[in-house]
Amino acid sequence: MRKKIWLIVACLLLALTIVGLAGCSPGNAASVEASGLSISNQQQGIWVTGQGKVSAVPDIATLTLGIEAQEESVAKAQTKAAEAMNQVIAVLTTNGVAEKDIQTQYFNIRQVTRWDREKEQEVVIGYRVTNRVTVKIRDIDNIGPIIDAVAEAGGDLTRIDGIGFSVDDPSAYYEEARKEAMVEAKARAEQLAELAGVTLGKPTYISEGMQVPPIARSVVVVEKAVGAPTPISPGEVEISLIVQVTYAILH
Repeated sequence: MRKKIWLIVACLLLALTIVGLAGCSPGNAASVEASGLSISNQQQGIWVTGQGKVSAVPDIATLTLGIEAQEESVAKAQTKAAEAMNQVIAVLTTNGVAEKDIQTQYFNIRQVTRWDREKEQEVVIGYRVTNRVTVKIRDIDNIGPIIDAVAEAGGDLTRIDGIGFSVDDPSAYYEEARKEAMVEAKARAEQLAELAGVTLGKPTYISEGMQVPPIARSVVVVEKAVGAPTPISPGEVEISLIVQVTYAILH
């Protein structure tokens, strides 16, 4: 009997709680604010975005290169590719590239086939081994000579897919871009407030977009004259970010 009584009491308390929550509707916002609570409406205010851009000279080059060998057997193709890649890595380290800055990106062994008209089917004519690495070069002025040395070490098996330039520590550039973005956001908000005939208040919400690492990519074609290094120009990279700001409207 006592269990039934307690069950009834619990149900009544639950019903009263639900009714109390239902009373906290937008129409009762004034009573909630009077009790010391504040309700913020994200649709209020002036919402703007600002973008900051800063140009920077790259200090890191990432070179994507590889070795590709084809023979009638997997063993021969793999041995040939391994020997060539070892020579390339030796050249890289000799030219000041640290082992930690050489990373295997892709390795593949696949059949090479051709269509046999007499048999009317694909026949295996050999095997191709591809070994691709990314190399981080911290001495920008040494990029051309390194590319030439790699091409010579790997010979006809050398494959150079491209090069990317970046900034090793872009934090200072992001700080400058962030300042420019906030200045632009405020200027837009002030103009909108003036056009609307209202007084602009302080920011009530600030959000920064995701930072994208500054990378400039290009394709390298190794065509050098005898005695002249391959010319490589890093140029500049653009570092940018976007902020979203909400300003209060005073009146």
